[in-house]
Amino acid sequence: MFQTSPLTTALRNTRTVLTSSLLAVGLAAGTGAQAQESPGKGVQVQPLQSSIAEETFQTLLVSKALQKLGYDVQPIREVEYATAHVAIANGDATFMADHWDPLHAEFYKNAGGAAKLYREGEYSTSAVQGYLIDKKTADAHNITNIEQLKDPKIAALFDTNGDGKADLTGCTPGWGCEGAIEHQLSAYKLRDTVTHVQGAYAALMADTITRYKAGKPILYYTWTPYWVSAELRPGRDVVWLQVPFTALPGDQAQTKTALPNGKNYGFPLNTQKIVANKRFTDANPAAAKLFAIMKLPVADINAQNLAMKDGQNKPADIERHADGWIKAHQQLFDGWIEQAKATVASK
Repeated sequence: MFQTSPLTTALRNTRTVLTSSLLAVGLAAGTGAQAQESPGKGVQVQPLQSSIAEETFQTLLVSKALQKLGYDVQPIREVEYATAHVAIANGDATFMADHWDPLHAEFYKNAGGAAKLYREGEYSTSAVQGYLIDKKTADAHNITNIEQLKDPKIAALFDTNGDGKADLTGCTPGWGCEGAIEHQLSAYKLRDTVTHVQGAYAALMADTITRYKAGKPILYYTWTPYWVSAELRPGRDVVWLQVPFTALPGDQAQTKTALPNGKNYGFPLNTQKIVANKRFTDANPAAAKLFAIMKLPVADINAQNLAMKDGQNKPADIERHADGWIKAHQQLFDGWIEQAKATVASK
C-alpha cells in the first residue's frame, strides 16, 4: 500500500503540494445561469502526467476543455503513475489523462479504487503492447514466439554487451509494464538467457533504433500509441512475438490476452482513461461528464508523438498541436463542452 509520506515528498520535489483547499473550492459548486455557462468558475484543477513527454498532448486537450468550462487549470505536474494515483485519490491533484486499464489495475486498487477515484468513459481505446524483434532476424531464424529465446543460440543473437544473453529493451521502473515483463521472464523461464534492460525508455529505444539501422538484431518492448511503431513498423521492419501462454501479475492474473485471431502477444488490449478525484467529480458534474465523454483516436496520438520524435517536442510545439487538433475537430470539441454544461443545467 502506498503511504502518504513518500507521496508528499515526491510532489514537493516538483512543486508545492496542493492543500485540501483544492477540494474545498471544488465542493463550492456554483448555481444559476452563470454556473451553467461557466460551471468551473473559481475551481482550481491540478493535472498530473508521468515523465513520458508524449502524454502531454492528450493531457493538454483535457486541460483546454476544462478551461472552456471555466476551471482554473494549473500547469501539468510530472509524477510517476503509482504516486499520481495516490495523489489524485488523496485530493493533492485532480486528474490524470493516461490511466491504463487494466495495466494500472494495482495502482488504482492501492489508491482506494472506486471509493476515491473516478474513471468513467474511454478516452483512447485499443492500446497494444508487447515484444518485437527485427523482421530480418525473425525470418532468418523462424522466430515467432518469445519462448524460443530459452535457446541460448537464439538468445545470443540479441546480445549487445557480450555476456551471451539477449538484451531486451524494456520498461522504465514505475510505469507498471516493468512488473508484467519481470513476471513473464520468470513464467516463461527466460531468466537464464534474457536480460531486462531498464532505464530512460526513450534513450534506450534511441540506441535500439541505431542498432537496427546498423543492420543488427534488436529485441524490445513497446506499446501503442507511441512513436516507436511509426519509426519501426510492425510487419515491415519488425514483427510482434507471441507468448506461449498468458502470464500476468497481481490483479491482472485472470485477464485474457489472446486476440480474436488466436494470436497472443502477452498483454491485453488496454484502454486509456481519465482518472480523477471522486470528491471533485461528485462536486463538479460538468467536469465528470467531460471526463466520461472525451475520446481521442490512437492514430491521432501516434501522429502527434511522431511529430515530437521528429523534433517538434518543445512546450510551444505541443501546445500548437493541441490547439490544431481542437481546430480540426471544433464541432466535436464544442459538443463536449455543451454536453458538460447541460449536465449542470439538469441538476
